[in-house]
Amino acid sequence: MWDYTEKVKDHFFNPRNAGELPGANAVGDVGSISCGDALRLMLKVDAASDTILDAGFQTFGCGSAIASSSALTEIVKGMSLDQARAVTNQDIADYLDGLPPEKMHCSVMGREALHAAIADFRGEAADSHDEDEGALVCKCFGIHAGLVEEVVRDHGLRTLEDVTNYTKAGGSCGCCHEAIEDLLQSLNAAAPDTPEPVPLRAAAEPAPAMTELQRVRAIEAVIAEMRPMVQRDGGDLELVDVDGKTVFVRLLGACTGCHLAGSTLSALQQRLMERLGGFVRLRTVEAVPLAAGMEG
Repeated sequence: MWDYTEKVKDHFFNPRNAGELPGANAVGDVGSISCGDALRLMLKVDAASDTILDAGFQTFGCGSAIASSSALTEIVKGMSLDQARAVTNQDIADYLDGLPPEKMHCSVMGREALHAAIADFRGEAADSHDEDEGALVCKCFGIHAGLVEEVVRDHGLRTLEDVTNYTKAGGSCGCCHEAIEDLLQSLNAAAPDTPEPVPLRAAAEPAPAMTELQRVRAIEAVIAEMRPMVQRDGGDLELVDVDGKTVFVRLLGACTGCHLAGSTLSALQQRLMERLGGFVRLRTVEAVPLAAGMEG
């Protein structure tokens, strides 16, 4: 289980400024419910002074996403738009006394929503990280190369695991891993003196390491807990194999080709990482049809 600070817990259990904001004149929408996380940030801005008078949010996501959104609204109230534009995702994490590395993407989502809301107020195009800033890297979570490059440079990221922690890219089917690693190699080669990422806070005392058998049984238990939920909608999922930090699963029934499959996989990955206490890479395996003449 990850170690959450008291501030994270407080902003999760007692979120500030949650819900619709009457009179909001700046709105930033980021993420997608089908990808597992979505945030709408609403600002009430004084047009004469460009000062943020109030802020509110609506978040679909985990506890860290809610806490990060709550913290962001508290940070920006009273700021000018230019001051708010300079707020970074690390500022959000620092306000909460730190986030687990696996949850840093929640603070990045907050910063993206803030930029989108400011652009909305000013009538400008939001930072979209679209094809003009690089190709689509991760189809599962809609992450383009522009965002990956930005967080790699801003935070000195070195590994695929780092990129997944900060953006979620690479956290589902695994098809984009090679593209992410190519980006990392080119960016770090261009800036060889980039310092190692600085931990946001002291790491918690690690839990005793599981044996391989214990890990497999824990993974089976998580999948067993989730199966009734997907079975209710006519789908199913099963464990295929475990190779180190990579877990191979198969989607069955209505889950095959479903537009919400990404949400199912995201929820499964989050539960696995919480149960195992570390990064998990999730990959899907296609169902193999029986050979002709083998049925029955």
